[in-house]
Amino acid sequence: MNRVAAIWRKEFRTFWYSPIAYIVITVFLVLMSWLFFKGFFVMNNADMRSYFQLLPWAFLFLMPALTMRQWAEERKSGTIETLMTKPVSELQVVLGKYLATASFLLIILLLTLPVTFTVIGLSQSKADWSVLVTSYLGALLLGLAYIALGGWVSSFTSNQIVAFILGVALIFILVVVGEGIVTYFVPGWLAPPLAYLGLAQHFQSMQRGVIDTRDLLYYASVIFLFLYLTVRTVESRKWS
Repeated sequence: MNRVAAIWRKEFRTFWYSPIAYIVITVFLVLMSWLFFKGFFVMNNADMRSYFQLLPWAFLFLMPALTMRQWAEERKSGTIETLMTKPVSELQVVLGKYLATASFLLIILLLTLPVTFTVIGLSQSKADWSVLVTSYLGALLLGLAYIALGGWVSSFTSNQIVAFILGVALIFILVVVGEGIVTYFVPGWLAPPLAYLGLAQHFQSMQRGVIDTRDLLYYASVIFLFLYLTVRTVESRKWS
C-alpha cells in the first residue's frame, strides 16, 4: 500500500502542476452552473434534479480529459519504461494512477456544493437530504466508472488526443445503450439487458434517493473490469 500511496501522491501533484487541471475545473463549474441556473429561474423550481441530470453528459467529456494523459503521456515521453523498472507491480501503478484521478474527481464534486447550498437557500421547502446524498454518491460512482474506462483507453495509445476521442466514444456508447431511444427499437427480450448495461441508468435510479445493491454491484463490476483490463494492457505492452 505504501507504493500505491507514493504513486498516488506523485500523480495527484502532477495534476496541479499543469494548467489543464485548473482549466478543466473552471470550464466544468462555469458551464454546469450556467446550464443549470439558465433553466432554474425559468422553471422557478428550487431543486437539484436538473443539475444532476446534466452530470452524465458533462462527465462524458470531463473524465476522458482527466485520464487521457494517464498512460498516453508516459508512453510518449518514454517514462513508462523507467516506471516499470522500479520495484512496483503493474497493479500498484494502475491503482495509484486511478486513485489520483478519483481524488481529483472528489474535489470537483466538493466544489459543486456551493450550488447545492444556494438552491437549498432559495428553496421554500426543506431539503431532501437523502436524495441529495444518494445523488452525490451516484455521481461519484458514475465518475469512478468513467475514470476506469478512460484509463483503460489511455493505456493502449501514446497519443493523448486519440485517448480523449476514444474515451468519449466508448463512454458515450455505454451511456446511450441503456437509453429509451435505443431500447425502444430493439427486440423486447434485449431491452432489459441493454437498459442494465447503461451507465447513466443506474445513476438515475440513485437520483431518486434509492440505494439499490444492484446499482452498487454494477458500478463495482465496471470499475473492477476496466481496472483489470488496464493492468493486462500495461503488462502486455511492457514486454512488447
